[in-house]
Amino acid sequence: MPARRAARTCALLALCLLGSAAQDFGPTRFICTSVPVDADMCAASVAAGGAEELRSSVLQLRETVLQQKETILSQKETIRELTTKLGRCESQSTLDAGPGEARAGGRKQPGSGKNTMGDLSRTPAAETLSQLGQTLQSLKTRLENLEQYSRLNSSSQTNSLKDLLQSKIDDLERQVLSRVNTLEEGKGGPRNDTEERVKIEGALTSLHQRISELEKGQKDNRPGDKFQLTFPLRTNYMYAKVKKSLPEMYAFTVCMWLKSSAAPGVGTPFSYAVPGQANELVLIEWGNNPMEILINDKVAKLPFVINDGKWHHICVSWTTRDGVWEAYQDGTQGGNGENLAPYHPIKPQGVLVLGQEQDTLGGGFDATQAFVGELAHFNIWDRKLSPGEVYNLATCSAKALSGNVIAWAESHIEIYGGATKWTFEACRQIN
Repeated sequence: MPARRAARTCALLALCLLGSAAQDFGPTRFICTSVPVDADMCAASVAAGGAEELRSSVLQLRETVLQQKETILSQKETIRELTTKLGRCESQSTLDAGPGEARAGGRKQPGSGKNTMGDLSRTPAAETLSQLGQTLQSLKTRLENLEQYSRLNSSSQTNSLKDLLQSKIDDLERQVLSRVNTLEEGKGGPRNDTEERVKIEGALTSLHQRISELEKGQKDNRPGDKFQLTFPLRTNYMYAKVKKSLPEMYAFTVCMWLKSSAAPGVGTPFSYAVPGQANELVLIEWGNNPMEILINDKVAKLPFVINDGKWHHICVSWTTRDGVWEAYQDGTQGGNGENLAPYHPIKPQGVLVLGQEQDTLGGGFDATQAFVGELAHFNIWDRKLSPGEVYNLATCSAKALSGNVIAWAESHIEIYGGATKWTFEACRQIN
């Protein structure tokens, strides 16, 4: 009987210690000791194993973790608000979104059409601040481009504005870094968070406005087709819209320059939706799927590999007769096929969007399908271009043609949600 009681005591002590531990401390051993029958075994001292010290350390660790969790949760809402407002500093309201479609297995399936701005807010707080860091980096890039422009068109006003903006960006970077450190240490509170949020939000708004003013001056001095669009973040509110729609087409060629290092998937360079069919014409690389062209919701996989952070020229041509298609990258045909939406003409009177995939006419954007990178010289023809014509475009030949349906021109493109326009000349600035 004493031996049995001692074994039971040892087992209970082991359970007490296991119940106190919140983490795996690696290999352990249990030491049994004699404890009076009416004693509190979980509070008993186990001198040989230092159980009381271990228990105290575990409790302190658990308390610290809980405090950090509560702090991050209390700050999550205000950081989400900051992230939401940040992307809307330069934007107009996103077009109304309705019931949309979610993408699965490379094909569209009916979905909930939910607002995916929540996708960003559900990320951990530190990751949200990382998004702020990316935005600051985008502002720095814009400022560097303006600096290069100012060297060619020097003026005291431009230089003073540049210096002021650089100083503000440096200050914001320090604030974001400090905020990340505070979150990592589990410190800070709602009051401090509100103050910093207001400060950062105001500074970013001012930066966007001032840089936009400088960019406007730069834009006034460049040719109408010498520009690119930049989409620095994967959001559901950053996009560009082509002012013209497409006519009915029984054949087409669409070409563009792209630069991206986004993974997984560069997103949706463009989408064309018509009433009753959101996927009338879409180019998308989503998740780990290869890039695809969708026509009337029918899919063909394309051989493009472009997410290496370098500029690439791509073209896709198609004809309704037998649904024959061809794909070109950097002037060379890399793939072809047939039976892609045969005898289905591209319908007119739709909405053409750059940088987002439409789940409804002109809206229903999904952040996970957004294009991240740079895009230029987006042109559409209502016929199949010959291999020689495609090669002229990819090599910037003087014989290169502009699209007869959609021609790349700054006056034809409206930008929203923080997308930007930059001076760009193909074959001179690439890579």
